[in-house]
Formats: sequence, C-alpha cells, structure tokens
Amino acid sequence: MEETGGTPRLLVVDTRALPEVFERVLTAKRLLTTGEATSASEAARQAGISRTAFYKYRDMVFPYDVSAAAGDLMTVHFLLNDRPGVLSALLTAFAEAGANILTVNQNIPVGGAASVSVTARCDRLGVSSEGLLVKLSGVAGVKRILRINSE
Repeated sequence: MEETGGTPRLLVVDTRALPEVFERVLTAKRLLTTGEATSASEAARQAGISRTAFYKYRDMVFPYDVSAAAGDLMTVHFLLNDRPGVLSALLTAFAEAGANILTVNQNIPVGGAASVSVTARCDRLGVSSEGLLVKLSGVAGVKRILRINSE
C-alpha cells in the first residue's frame, strides 16, 4: 500500500473485485463485535479463514455503509419540556416510523427545557422524512424541532 505523509491511502472498492478473504475478515470482525464468537480464533474459524489471515488484514479492512453515504441519515434538534417520558416518547416515535437511532445527545435542562439532538438512519422509513418530522413535532412535550441536515 502506498502511503503519503504517513497516512494510508484508502479506496472504496466493490467486494466483487476483491479476493474473498477480505469479505471473510469482515465477517470475522462482525462475529467478534456481536459476541457470536468469543475469540479471534473462533471468529476466523467460523468465517472460514486462518487466524493468520484475520490478523494480517483485520486493521486494514472496514465495512462501508452505503446507506449512510447515500444521505439516509437524518439529524434533528429538539427543544423538549423537562418532564418524565418526553424523550422516551420521542424515541418511540422514531422507532415506530422505522428509523434506527444512531446517536442521542442531550444537554442538562435549563429553564424547564432540554436541548436534544438525534441522528437516525432513515433508509427503512414507513413514511416520508417530512411525514416523520410532522409525527415528531406532534409528540407531547416537543417545544421546537429543527432538521439540521438535508437529504
């Protein structure tokens, strides 16, 4: 691999153009992450590769989420009433619409209101993104809503 200034050059390559070992390394890494395998040896065996191949490529092969790159992420900023259950109801509304919550950032409530930002993957929404925003703005306790990113 050619390096420039000590930084590796990265490429996005369709897995069909690569040797199968790279896909199997990703499988082994997923098995470790999900707990389906408890050791590198077990993960490599389940993925059908040698431990040597796993260790050789594990720090060089990473999955690329096409849906995130395609703009299927939505970040929304809220101002919520400081009452029990408001954030829970908001997150439930995201889930009911088919969104997968990735991050939730909440500040300490000031003056009876809390500032919250939510980023969600929206590639499997059962409604349009505008429909989701309408649904979220209707959650009891939501004082203000602002979509931070655009599609």
